[in-house]
Amino acid sequence: MPPATLLQPEEHVLSTLNRDGSRHWITPRLSRGRFLRYRRAVGYFLIALFVTLPHLRLNDKPVVLLDIMARQFTLFGKTFLPTDSLLLALLGVGTFLSIFLITALFGRVWCGWACPQTVYLELVFRPIERLFEGEPGRSKPTSARGLRKAGKFLVFLALAMGLAHTFLAYFVGTEALAVWIRSSPLEHPTGFIVMAFVTGAMLFDFGFFREQTCIVACPYGRFQSVMLDRNSLIVSYDKARGEPRGKGANRKAPADLALPILRTEKASLTEALSTSTATAPVSTTTRGDCVDCGLCVATCPTGIDIRGGLQMECVSCTQCIDACDAVMTKLKRPTGLIRYTSQAALEHAAGIGAKPRLLRPRVLIYPALIIIVAVAFLTLLATAGPVDVSLTRGRGLPFNTLPDGRISNQMNFKLTSRTDSERAFSVSIEGDGQPAIELPDNPIRLAAGQIHADPVILSINRSAFRHGTASARIRVTDEKGQIVATRHVTLIGPAGDSDDDKRSDEHDSKPDDKTPDHPEEHK
Repeated sequence: MPPATLLQPEEHVLSTLNRDGSRHWITPRLSRGRFLRYRRAVGYFLIALFVTLPHLRLNDKPVVLLDIMARQFTLFGKTFLPTDSLLLALLGVGTFLSIFLITALFGRVWCGWACPQTVYLELVFRPIERLFEGEPGRSKPTSARGLRKAGKFLVFLALAMGLAHTFLAYFVGTEALAVWIRSSPLEHPTGFIVMAFVTGAMLFDFGFFREQTCIVACPYGRFQSVMLDRNSLIVSYDKARGEPRGKGANRKAPADLALPILRTEKASLTEALSTSTATAPVSTTTRGDCVDCGLCVATCPTGIDIRGGLQMECVSCTQCIDACDAVMTKLKRPTGLIRYTSQAALEHAAGIGAKPRLLRPRVLIYPALIIIVAVAFLTLLATAGPVDVSLTRGRGLPFNTLPDGRISNQMNFKLTSRTDSERAFSVSIEGDGQPAIELPDNPIRLAAGQIHADPVILSINRSAFRHGTASARIRVTDEKGQIVATRHVTLIGPAGDSDDDKRSDEHDSKPDDKTPDHPEEHK
């Protein structure tokens, strides 16, 4: 089939694709303004925080250390162990709920202001690219493009390697990383492979894939339809004020603009503007404030036209606001044609919607859930003792009868230290029936964060069982004799051997109340 007869799409499917399916490379023009200054302040602060955080210490521990090999996660001086799965789950749930709340209030402010993808691409890699190749829309392409591109790649490589080493420090610590840097990669191949992989991933992302990470790979933009509502703060274009677009002196006169026209003309024009465009078409000579300069599209890092309304690709970077405000200032018109607002506020300003609301169900439900999760997290964190005790049943028979008639259960005993120094702990058992516990070592000496696991045998008198079970309590004490942990344990044993069980069995075996009891027959 000839190419001319192929069915062509009516519009671009994605801003990074041409109509023929080829890659549309986006080279956004930098628009300087107040929001760019604010974003730079926030972004460079986050970069400095990312670089310095692994070097900071709190309570003689790294502020952040995610030691996957040792299965220990240190956050702000507090070490979380594998037994803290509930605490980590609550922390994760609280983080996601906070993101939902921020999105419901301020839209995709995370994407445009704090996401590492946006921060490093727009504030680090693209400025370096402009330094080597010139600024789009403001300077001509530089000469000796081959050498400049090679220089740009070398700077990108050095920067990516530095960020990869910093990333690795979050998982191995700065001390170990310093030793690895000075030694041969053959001595620590796993760390070197991780560093090389992260470096390559950053070069691919920030050098080639770029905005497609936000448009294609990141799911956050697709989730915004369920996290946003009509009162959420988003970057929006005021269509009522800006349309119809076009250049020219004749334009619509909003009530808040002082135009040199007669009072009668102003009154009639205001009355005409209040009429719906569906019933009274606007004159072709009447223009909105949008002059259709296209700078809002040229400066967008994802290549969209914000005048088309809320779109999945918008990351709320506010570059279109700075570009539009600069044009409005030159034309001596009010700024804010593109601004931070909500759909409800725009509709209310146009007289076709209700007044926007700050308090709404999701804005009240999310904080309530966050408070519940925070209280549960802090309660568990405050009540956590210096050790964690875990008991699980071993394989094999549920119980055994010892030569002296006592009943034994085999279990797996695990003791996890939550202290910052080496300490010794003694383990004992108490309860009815003279329970006893057999450990290979008692007391048990544990280093900071050490996990000690041993098979143990719990034994108890046969008379302690009721309906096949008996209860006891494990007690752990420190060197000072203070109880630091207790754990209830249920032992399994024979049924029907206690006096109560005998009477129950004898009662069940009687055909009626008149039948005499013959214990020897039961035997």
